[in-house]
Amino acid sequence: MANRNGAGALKLDADKVVLTLDHLKARVTERFPASGLAEVCDQLTAVARVTARRARRLSRPYLGLRTLVAVIAVLALGAEAALIGRLDWLASLRNAGALSLATSLEPAVNLLLLSGAAIWFLVSLESRWKRSRVQKSLHELRSFAHVIDMHQLTKDPTLVLGPRTASSPAREMSRFQLARYLDYCAEMLALTAKLAALYAGETNDPVIVAAVNDIETLTSDLGRKIWQKIMILGQLDESRAG
Repeated sequence: MANRNGAGALKLDADKVVLTLDHLKARVTERFPASGLAEVCDQLTAVARVTARRARRLSRPYLGLRTLVAVIAVLALGAEAALIGRLDWLASLRNAGALSLATSLEPAVNLLLLSGAAIWFLVSLESRWKRSRVQKSLHELRSFAHVIDMHQLTKDPTLVLGPRTASSPAREMSRFQLARYLDYCAEMLALTAKLAALYAGETNDPVIVAAVNDIETLTSDLGRKIWQKIMILGQLDESRAG
């Protein structure tokens, strides 16, 4: 599920992540055709395709913006050369000394500072645009993680023990179905983290990498709770068999 980028480093293969989600969606739909979990998995699969395209674009330069930076740099250098070329260096040094020369160079220095600031702003604008778009996408994936967690929240394995109360969730699943449902939730959380990791594989932006790590930590924590429930189900089966 990995390939290499232009620098030779390993990264996730977006197409294979999407393919894995396609298979998971088919499994959830076949097992629980009319469930809310199947609908969420279908939505997550659609988001995965969009995420794959966005992650690929993240490593591509904004050619229009970079062309604008190059044009501004060329114009600034041309204007700088024209200003400096118009100075009478010998006259300034002979007649008025360093103070006159500094005064004569002031327009050129101001132009250099302004053009440098404009170029820096435009160069950083590309990274800020990309960062803003990725953060919105990561927020969407974070929301998906919480939605998946909500679907498993009431799937308590201890419901198979003892009588229900009036407020207990309905028992509509067998132990096997409940185990499969929880397992699907855990897989969806893990794949949500992989979708976030697609962005980290295309950039070294520390803000994006930190946001991806936060999502991976969140999904790992939520998945750990699910696996605890699955382990409880396994222990109940073992005690029943014994």
